[in-house]
Amino acid sequence: MMDVNQFKDHEQVVYLHDKETGLKAFIAVHDTSLGPAAGGCRMWNYENELEALNDALRLSRGMSFKNAIAGLKLGGGKAVIMGNARTDKSDALFQAFGRMIDGLGGKYITAEDVGMTVEDMEVIAGETKHVAGLTKGAHASGDPSPFTATGVYLGIKAAVKHKTGKDSVEGLTIAVQGVGHVGYYLCKHLHQAGAKLLVSDINQDSLNRVEQEFGAEIVDLDKILSCDVDVLSPCALGAVINDETIDLIQTKIIAGAANNQLARDDHGQALMDRGILYAPDYVINAGGIINVAAETRGAYDVDWVNTKVNKIYDNLQVIFERSVSEKRPTNHIADELANEIIDKARAAKG
Repeated sequence: MMDVNQFKDHEQVVYLHDKETGLKAFIAVHDTSLGPAAGGCRMWNYENELEALNDALRLSRGMSFKNAIAGLKLGGGKAVIMGNARTDKSDALFQAFGRMIDGLGGKYITAEDVGMTVEDMEVIAGETKHVAGLTKGAHASGDPSPFTATGVYLGIKAAVKHKTGKDSVEGLTIAVQGVGHVGYYLCKHLHQAGAKLLVSDINQDSLNRVEQEFGAEIVDLDKILSCDVDVLSPCALGAVINDETIDLIQTKIIAGAANNQLARDDHGQALMDRGILYAPDYVINAGGIINVAAETRGAYDVDWVNTKVNKIYDNLQVIFERSVSEKRPTNHIADELANEIIDKARAAKG
């Protein structure tokens, strides 16, 4: 079912179909007040086109807010390709996708997301210059996942500091749902800092890796959200905090890399009512897009990236403190901050 509110404030939504390759995709451009819309391309085996469109709309809105609060001169956009990332990929399909992105004339800049790799991005880049997160080229920076993970780790520390007064995660038990690219690097940070890890994932090889390297305990997929832990870190797909799961959660902090963790905005209030501190996803997981943004500045500067990523800690502290003082959910505070930045930029453009 389509929620018409998903279309609110979107500037452009494009449906892509290439008969020869079987490409079916959506590109959603939410807002370009701050700059060209930037956001990753996701490849997922959606059940139908409506589900894919919903995902693109929600994710692109989140990218506008993410880029705004991160202080980037980028708007928000997202692309989703319908298909099985393990069996349906082909150079021809990605080349067709790249040509269609190029047809937007730079309004949307794509990058790697769930189901996509840097190698896939390089095929797309053969057809358009509006691609970031590459390993080749004058300003290429490679896989942004380590920067996303660093930001999430700092965000977890900020949440722990706010909730408990502790400056460290040492001795804490942290459940990480999803140990792919970002989840792996996050587990590495947490392990090195002395945390105990509980993990789940659909990929057994990924689980084996973090078990062997970091001593993580593997938990069933349907149990990870209900584990009695200090921090729950969703790092897989979105909408994991919903009507069915919210009462099962046994933690006081939710801070993870997944986009759109709340199935609905009012779930932020429900978490607050239960005394659970929620780190708004698009604030805590901004490290990757910050790294991508560095490529669009003309000269990649890792010091600039690290400075911006480190600020995620401060941004979350501001949101947490306002949430307490105003007695309102953290996701509402974050949305307001982002909208204020975007509205100011829109007004300046006339």
